[in-house]
Amino acid sequence: MPKQEIKVDKEVQEKIQELQILEQGLQNIAMQKRTFQLELNETKTALKEVGKTKNDVFKIVGQIMLKTEKKDIEKELDEKKKLLELRLKSIEGQENQVSENAEKIRQEIVGKIK
Repeated sequence: MPKQEIKVDKEVQEKIQELQILEQGLQNIAMQKRTFQLELNETKTALKEVGKTKNDVFKIVGQIMLKTEKKDIEKELDEKKKLLELRLKSIEGQENQVSENAEKIRQEIVGKIK
């Protein structure tokens, strides 16, 4: 049985390239999102542990460990948590937008090939 070749015009080829770029962008966004989620989880865990402790609290700065006031480290971790949540929300919006664009282009390509 001979293979059927689908001839695509220049416009469809350009759309396919655009789709590939968007999909690469989605992969990059997904990696960034995972990184932020991991960092957020670590921050939440650290905040929880600091809240439970009645002992001294230490913070690593560069290659040294410094004794820190519990309230100061809680404030710092809480600010970091809020910033990470904001970044995650922003990147999720970006992910949705790129995903919608990719789906739109995918449908255009399918419509032109049929």
